[in-house]
Amino acid sequence: MHSDPRILGYLGRALSLELSAVQMYSTQARLCAAWGLDEPARRLREESLEEMQHADRIIGRMVALGVAPNASQLRPAAVGADLMSLLQADYAFELELVQLYYDAATHSARQGLSDDRLFFQTLLEEEQAHARELTTWLAELDRPIGASLDPVLSATVQTSTERAQARISGDADKEGWLNSGQANRRRAQRDLAAQRARNGR
Repeated sequence: MHSDPRILGYLGRALSLELSAVQMYSTQARLCAAWGLDEPARRLREESLEEMQHADRIIGRMVALGVAPNASQLRPAAVGADLMSLLQADYAFELELVQLYYDAATHSARQGLSDDRLFFQTLLEEEQAHARELTTWLAELDRPIGASLDPVLSATVQTSTERAQARISGDADKEGWLNSGQANRRRAQRDLAAQRARNGR
């Protein structure tokens, strides 16, 4: 069994979230199919399979460490009235996964647990890619991320974005760990440039 109980805690939470993601994306794929949205249904089914692969890797890691996998709590599947509301919920969920894997990889690095750091870092990078795909998909549907969210999702996005958005956009130091001051400066510079562009300067 692993000597660091926090690693086991991260693995347990990750398993619960990944299995919740499988349930969420599978449900949303069925909804889209019922609405006649064949392409979104296909993409969401593929996402469900990818999340199942993540769950399988986590189970394998726990078994290798001598721990019985136990997903303690599955989230209710996020549903909505249209594709946009589904993707907004998915984006908030991916931010939560990004945050979890970042915390786990950071803890592993600080404790000198290189195998664990690599395991969580790999999952982090894959979830970052998922989040970037969602931002692109949302942009294609032409609504800003965070617009028209219900209050629960708005709170999730607001609290998660400050900590996780930099990891998605790549605002990190050379080792992959967030440099908060540098990330804040970069965001401020981007905001200023956008404001100047809107003002025609």
